[in-house]
Amino acid sequence: MASRRERKRAQKAADAETTGAPAAAYAVELRGVRRTYGRGDAAVHALRGIDLGLPRGSFTAVMGPSGSGKSTFLQCAAGLDRPSAGHVLLGGVEITALSEKRLTELRRSRIGFVFQSFNLLPSLTVQQNVQLPRRLAGERPDRRRVAELLAQVGLEGHGRRRPGQLSGGQQQRVAIARALVTEPDVIFADEPTGALDTGTAREVLGLLRDAVNGLGATVVMVTHDPVAASYADRVLFLADGSFADELRHPEPTAVADRMVALTQREAGRGAGRVGAAA
Repeated sequence: MASRRERKRAQKAADAETTGAPAAAYAVELRGVRRTYGRGDAAVHALRGIDLGLPRGSFTAVMGPSGSGKSTFLQCAAGLDRPSAGHVLLGGVEITALSEKRLTELRRSRIGFVFQSFNLLPSLTVQQNVQLPRRLAGERPDRRRVAELLAQVGLEGHGRRRPGQLSGGQQQRVAIARALVTEPDVIFADEPTGALDTGTAREVLGLLRDAVNGLGATVVMVTHDPVAASYADRVLFLADGSFADELRHPEPTAVADRMVALTQREAGRGAGRVGAAA
């Protein structure tokens, strides 16, 4: 019987054959992606033509002032929201025009999610929460795989506990194990340390970094924290729906300085627009 990894490779190959796409170097690719809410004078341009490729096995942080388009970027890249224009590719497969059913299936098997609020089901055990993505995908649970993941995130022996019996940091570790259980093309993390204290946050960020270095995972993380962003390979800065800057091999101080400069620049532009309107 073929292993899960072999079946996953076969599924990706079938997807590529169906779409005519070659093997992709990018885990996620956005081409001319725009997202507009509303119409006419009331229209809000959340994304203004994003062109971006996120390499496999990379860790990318996305930052920007409030209202810059960070959440919309993550939702479009993850297939949770459909762009108004442009194309999103996951592992070389065009997902923009997929039916909702096919898109849901793809998200379950090839995308992992880590949220600030953990999003664990309180009535399920830790083990059952980690198994959930595979159950939803119609696959049989792999207890050995779950046990390995729980050991990797420092929760060996915690499988029978429920989320309410764990600390916030431990719950986020469960969420990371759940995100990894399907061996996804990419893990999207939305403010994953926002509800954690500094020490626990660093432990969680170290786990995401280890997933990239040790497991070849691809991580895309939206954050407001310069220290969190410093765990990434590069930081992309969004402003007014477009990428305005980039920082490779980031250090916390350099990230913070770029954010201050970007926020001040955007505030100046906003004041200029108000003055022109007046």
